[in-house]
Amino acid sequence: MSTQLKPTLGTLHLWGIAVGLVISGEYFGWSYGWGVAGTLGFLVTTLLVATMYTCFIFSFTELTTAIPHAGGPFAYSRRAFGEKGGLVAGLATLIEFVFAPPAIAMAIGAYLNVQFPSLDPKHAAVGAYLIFMTLNILGVSIAATFELIVTLLAVGELLVFMGVVAPGFSFSNFVLNGWAGSDSFGGAAIGGIFAAIPFAIWFFLAIEGAAMAAEEAKDPKRTIPKAYVSGILTLVVLALGVMLFAGGAGDWKALSGINDPLPQAMKMVVGENSGWLHMLVWIGLFGLVASFHGIILGYSRQFFALARAGYLPRGLAKLSRFQTPHRAIIAGGLVGIAAIYSDGLIALQGMSLTAAMITMSVFGAIVMYIMSMLSLFKLRRSEPDLERSFRAPGFPVVPGIALALAVLCLVAMVWFNLQIAGIFLAFMAAGFVYFQLTAAHRASAPADAMLTGA
Repeated sequence: MSTQLKPTLGTLHLWGIAVGLVISGEYFGWSYGWGVAGTLGFLVTTLLVATMYTCFIFSFTELTTAIPHAGGPFAYSRRAFGEKGGLVAGLATLIEFVFAPPAIAMAIGAYLNVQFPSLDPKHAAVGAYLIFMTLNILGVSIAATFELIVTLLAVGELLVFMGVVAPGFSFSNFVLNGWAGSDSFGGAAIGGIFAAIPFAIWFFLAIEGAAMAAEEAKDPKRTIPKAYVSGILTLVVLALGVMLFAGGAGDWKALSGINDPLPQAMKMVVGENSGWLHMLVWIGLFGLVASFHGIILGYSRQFFALARAGYLPRGLAKLSRFQTPHRAIIAGGLVGIAAIYSDGLIALQGMSLTAAMITMSVFGAIVMYIMSMLSLFKLRRSEPDLERSFRAPGFPVVPGIALALAVLCLVAMVWFNLQIAGIFLAFMAAGFVYFQLTAAHRASAPADAMLTGA
């Protein structure tokens, strides 16, 4: 049975994956942050989170190039802290990447519902799963090329959105009642800033997923740094631009609890019958598709790496005749489809399904970011001679900032989302129980020098 992925991806493909994984966050999800923090409060949150991500990516790239492994954070943490460290990072990453796609799929359904009001968004979401799971199974080169094309279209569409709404932009619209819960910058506003953290993270969530394509990258020590650095800069500019222009288009409160804020913001400027609006809905789907498709690639590689190392049933590590982990792709899809149809059955802290899925995914991401930065510090001490073609700039300050802000985000998220935090812990505990029962399974897994440092 083959368990070796083929290196076929270049710098542009990796940039497309890094940006494409995230870019749906510019199209929806973030505006829920306005509902709890206001526009100005959420701007503060976003700047804080953008700082964390920038420091994180410059530090994370050192790990990705030194240990180019499909497991990404799982591989770094296992090498640094042993099997249990790998378990924590691997499960957290899996939760991040499995719970993000249902939120994106529901947004795809919401965008299509704008054009076809009779279409059930849930049915459209499931259709998206079936289409893009199939595309991922057909081969990583095909999947990555498609990802690059739709990412370029999505970036172009965001620039078009900003250009079209610019004539109607008013800064006074953006700042009106901009501190949620308070007329001035007071205690209630500060609480909103911290409560909005999951939705600011959604602007950047999953950029680290490009690390899971590292085994399939050509010359990863050269291509990955270029892809990551250009990717995070692209995303910071787009996130700030989209948020400012949407907030200045009209009444931002009308956009704060919906899955299609950009079409609705454009309506405020150009009206309901404008050709620009229809173009945004159709081409805007590319942004959602890029992330949805890319995260399917990401979660499948995490399932694959964990199964190959004996942390999950070994059948999930099997490759198709196209050299893709088809069983892992299908497994994550089944979880996502089940989550879509749980809407209305499970009420989580009064949140919509989309907001709850975003929050669950962000819990996984933050735990993984903390484990990754701890791994960076540990490996600098325990393996000083490890070949590092890219070294985190400003070490230890830059990764220290990323770690401190990630811990701050985790504390704030637990404080404001106790119920979802409890469910996240339950998932982690279930994974730990499985881990304890399958030691023999891991012992018989094939050796992996990148995980052991051998």
